[in-house]
Amino acid sequence: MKIWSSEHEFGHPWDTVIKAAMRKYPNPMNPSVVGVDVLDRSLDNQGRLHSHRLLSTEWGLPNIVKAILGTNRTVTYIKEHSVVDPVEKKMVLSSTNITLTNLVSVDERLVYTPHPENPEKTLLTQEAIITVKGVSLSSYLETLMANTISSNARKGREALEWVIGELTSTRDSIKSTMAAASMEN
Repeated sequence: MKIWSSEHEFGHPWDTVIKAAMRKYPNPMNPSVVGVDVLDRSLDNQGRLHSHRLLSTEWGLPNIVKAILGTNRTVTYIKEHSVVDPVEKKMVLSSTNITLTNLVSVDERLVYTPHPENPEKTLLTQEAIITVKGVSLSSYLETLMANTISSNARKGREALEWVIGELTSTRDSIKSTMAAASMEN
């Protein structure tokens, strides 16, 4: 078993980051995510939004890893559950692979909260537990996968920044259009 963790500070308010997180896929930084299906989305009696999604990913495993794992499969599926609490201003996202679970288990948890000292910023804490089972070189594979997760986490943060930029430019465009329309009247 290998544990990977990270903390990142976004220079945006919590609500902006959460809007982006909910719209993260597709994006040009994570082309490995080839599909996102919302299986269920509901509000509980405390006003928290629960979302269950299925992500289809192209792992792009190196041939050596495929040989060690004994598979040529490249499309994998991940189940994701997120809870957005607008009162506590906290989003918890948990995901786990549902493909190749007899060989590899990756359980990931992301928590988004407002920065404790600056409400205009958001903290992301991220942890992944990687377990490779029943194959030789499991420790090597766990380390390799932790490095891949680290690289993908960086891409994920870049993707959130990209989505925030898209949301901001769309909002600004709408404001400009509305301002121009009101000046015509």
